[in-house]
Amino acid sequence: MALLSCKNLWKWYPSPDGRLEVLRGIDFELTQNEFVAIVGASGVGKSTLLHLLGLLDTPSEGDVTFEEKSVANLSDDQMAHIRVDSIGFVFQFHHLMPEFTALENLLIPQKITRCNGAGTKERAMYLLDSLGIADRAKHFPGQLSGGEQQRVTLARALINEPKVILADEPTGNLDSDNAQKFMDIIGMMRERNSIAVILATHNLQVAKFAEVILRLKSGKLSTEKKL
Repeated sequence: MALLSCKNLWKWYPSPDGRLEVLRGIDFELTQNEFVAIVGASGVGKSTLLHLLGLLDTPSEGDVTFEEKSVANLSDDQMAHIRVDSIGFVFQFHHLMPEFTALENLLIPQKITRCNGAGTKERAMYLLDSLGIADRAKHFPGQLSGGEQQRVTLARALINEPKVILADEPTGNLDSDNAQKFMDIIGMMRERNSIAVILATHNLQVAKFAEVILRLKSGKLSTEKKL
């Protein structure tokens, strides 16, 4: 069963010279626990595709389905529930709240879903410990290294036990050693929690962590590697 998919997905924007087509009829399917990398040059539309698959934006044409149900006729609230309950996001820029500690940043998604039970803080600490930064729980983002901030971001994406992680250039601001460590951690957490991953990157070394590599070029997806 497809966990997340799209059919004939188009995205365009108005411009003085007519519509600017970013995505041109993309078909895509992700199954449970699958790891797919989408590669391509900067500006080719990788982030646009992830935003559409993550229900952060709406397509100009075509359909996105989650667990084989079309999201086309869902309300904003219904799509928000899917995002909060089932999709974890990791971006190149961590978007941590600077006035909150690492632990407090993890608890924000739980507060949104009003899941503030006795086990909430324990789960957050478990994730920080699993990612090797439990001792940084009370530190603010400005007191953390870039790699530590990205680990907090990953923990925040995992706090609500999502079914899929969408990672948009998550290693873009990390050096090669920290990028390797971060991708090792994503792989470990994916296997431990049976989570599917879609990774958008221009870095082929990072993309090699995936089982399937797709290339986005001229608004179309093509298969580059499939194990």
